[in-house]
Amino acid sequence: MAYKEQPKRKSKSEKADEAIISRAHDNFDKAVSWERAARQLYVDDMRFLFADSDNQDQWPAAVRARRLQENQPMLTVNKTHTHWLHVVNQAKSNRPSIQVHPVGSDATYQAAQVYESVIRHIEYASDASTAYAIAAENQVGGGIGYWRLVTEYADDNGFDQEIFIRPIPDSLAVYMDPPKRRDGSDSRWCFVYDDMDRDVFEKKYPDAPVNVSMGSMTSSGWLTKDRVRVAEYYEVEESKEWMYAIPDGSDGHNLMRESDLTDEQHELLDDLRKSGQHIQARKVTKREVKCYLIAGDKILERSTWAGQYIPIIRVVGEEVIIDGRMDRKGLVRYMKDPQRMYNYNTSAQVEFGGLQGKMPYLAPVEAIEGFENYWATANSQNHAYLPFNHADENGNPIPPPQRQQPPQAAEAYSVGMQAASMEMMMASGQYDATFGARGQEYSGIAIDNRREQGERATFHYLDNWNNAIRYCGKQLIDLIPKVYDTKRIIRIMGDDGKQSEIVIDPKAKQALQQQEDQKENIIRSIFNPTVGTYDVVAKSGPNYETKREEAFEAMKGLITGVPALAQVIGDLFAKMGDFPMSDAIAERIRNWIPADIRGDGPSPAEQQLQQQLQQAVQMIQQLQEALNSKDTAESIAKQRADMDALNHLAIRMENERESAIAAFKAETDRLGKLLMAIPPEMIAMLGTQTGQDALSAPQLALQSPSGNLNGAEAYAAGLVQTDLGNTQQQMQPSIPST
Repeated sequence: MAYKEQPKRKSKSEKADEAIISRAHDNFDKAVSWERAARQLYVDDMRFLFADSDNQDQWPAAVRARRLQENQPMLTVNKTHTHWLHVVNQAKSNRPSIQVHPVGSDATYQAAQVYESVIRHIEYASDASTAYAIAAENQVGGGIGYWRLVTEYADDNGFDQEIFIRPIPDSLAVYMDPPKRRDGSDSRWCFVYDDMDRDVFEKKYPDAPVNVSMGSMTSSGWLTKDRVRVAEYYEVEESKEWMYAIPDGSDGHNLMRESDLTDEQHELLDDLRKSGQHIQARKVTKREVKCYLIAGDKILERSTWAGQYIPIIRVVGEEVIIDGRMDRKGLVRYMKDPQRMYNYNTSAQVEFGGLQGKMPYLAPVEAIEGFENYWATANSQNHAYLPFNHADENGNPIPPPQRQQPPQAAEAYSVGMQAASMEMMMASGQYDATFGARGQEYSGIAIDNRREQGERATFHYLDNWNNAIRYCGKQLIDLIPKVYDTKRIIRIMGDDGKQSEIVIDPKAKQALQQQEDQKENIIRSIFNPTVGTYDVVAKSGPNYETKREEAFEAMKGLITGVPALAQVIGDLFAKMGDFPMSDAIAERIRNWIPADIRGDGPSPAEQQLQQQLQQAVQMIQQLQEALNSKDTAESIAKQRADMDALNHLAIRMENERESAIAAFKAETDRLGKLLMAIPPEMIAMLGTQTGQDALSAPQLALQSPSGNLNGAEAYAAGLVQTDLGNTQQQMQPSIPST
């Protein structure tokens, strides 16, 4: 009996890989079935959006073939692209900024500001604006756009990793588990794939153990004779783990998951259990994101993503499920018919105008007899003259040939073009005012309100874009403590674009603290991203450069209306200017402004009180000298009593001086905050006023000591009251009112 070779038994790892590949292929097929119709329309919408006179993609194939055969004009006046550009460029000019807010567990406002700076650093280093813009273009055009988060080594000389935001130019390269939430945060799997030519694949992955046989992979498209599908497959795995409330040494507790506990914390829990102390604990869901690089029927690479969310951010246009089928679209879908109508009418108008010079002549046969060649080519050649027979054989006159006079314009086509333009506005919700056309509005506020009415019809695209950026910020807050897990120095970026250095130390006790570096003679900020809990919002609006221009114009209006303000805000006004040497000019103006207005020196009230205190000290010294010169006990006792009274008076004057200084500074800070809180548009309106009103400043009054005064005390108190009475008029500020 012949020996039959037994099949080799598969290991557990091989069986696990087969299960992963089987799930991946099944999920891919589900996604293809779910999105097939939407993707076909996506391709058609994007081709329609970028149609021009060369590709003529706005003309249906059957109509295009017929008009080519009949040599009829096919014009493409792509107004759809202009409507699309308006929405996309509006989003680019008002890109949302990711804002971080502390929500508890030792989180602070200052640490949240550092978090924002770290995120801005990531966006700047990644050129995130390009990724956001590409996603917005695909979203408004075809209904869906994506970008992604990746981690890469900071450089080739270490093991520190950085977070980067990368674009996904081809939205059709992504298949995602159909989410219930618009941002896709509840998706459980996702593909980013590429069907590569086999020779390209073999060069890129020379050691890849991909089975070249066709097998079952051929029908699903994963392996063909000429192509290999390479896909990044993200899959969420959920499990249960314990979460403990560990005492923090005070009356509070730190919530820690079991997988995040250090050895010291494990020992602390064991000691607490042995001592019989109750430990609050409960089971929570643990999310892990596994990443596999699958080529055909093999897993080439595998890893665990640092965050708890799939790092693919989707931004959707309009998505609806009707009768179990998903339909997804952007702005273009609604504009196809009116755009085709416009193209047809403008083409027909051109065709009609081209026929104007080819109208036939009406001529008697006898008039053109012998000159048929001239008249046959009259509409195709420019003859110097057209001869004709003016009389017959008997000498009777023959009327000359005459061209038929056609209508000068086809009104139907002109009306059709106007109707098509109006229907495009109706379909998009963007009317002439949206594009800056002049209307009956004259004030800036009225023009802006009219423009905003047109933008409301497309606001849902911007709103979905904001939500996607907010979700991106949420993922970054989740990733930063896990990726920046070693002590390092990074450069962060402020809202004004200025960069500074900060130390990230995951072992720091507080979320943010200041530490003096004596070697470099600087103060460093120590930031621990693992301390505290934070939340994210996305706030859209103009960028810092636009805000600076608005502030410059607002302060210009204020100084024009009230020139005296140049001595108060002149340095800030010059600093906001976008011209050469503006910073140097601002510094010189700052030196020209009095120190008390800048907040760097004593105010006039403080200076007055200092002078009065010096006078009182001088009087005490004089009395002390007089006291030393007396030799009688009564005189000495009286002089000492006067000196004690003056000492008490000087103490009261010092206390009153400090109170006056505090009140003056509080009022100054309040006025400063009031000025900063006024909206730019209100400041602009205030700037146009004549500036006749004035700010009323708090008046300082020094109350006289109560009770009877002896001679020396009455003399000093009278001197103080006289000086204050003379200087109160000088202390009235002349700063105009806001």
